[in-house]
Amino acid sequence: MKNRLILVVAMSLVMADATIAGDYFNGKKVYAMNCVSCHGSNGRSMDPSVPSFADGDALFRPDQDLYEQVRSGSGTMPAFRGVLSDAEIRDVITYIRSL
Repeated sequence: MKNRLILVVAMSLVMADATIAGDYFNGKKVYAMNCVSCHGSNGRSMDPSVPSFADGDALFRPDQDLYEQVRSGSGTMPAFRGVLSDAEIRDVITYIRSL
């Protein structure tokens, strides 16, 4: 019984970190205002150094990793901390996962 409880708690922690729920429609709007110039309107970047979400680039990473990358920036991508709220970042992640 104790092993089963430990397994349930461990799975809960893994599942809690796996997904960050967001608003698809707001994510689409925020993406159009902040991301489309580099990542493309359909998630397909014309610059090979920029991830194309329509091809699945970078989308095999956990939501938390993507969240931190958007907040902190990476390479040529600027940091959006202070530009986008935490909820807006989650919304964008939800939207790009649909591309």
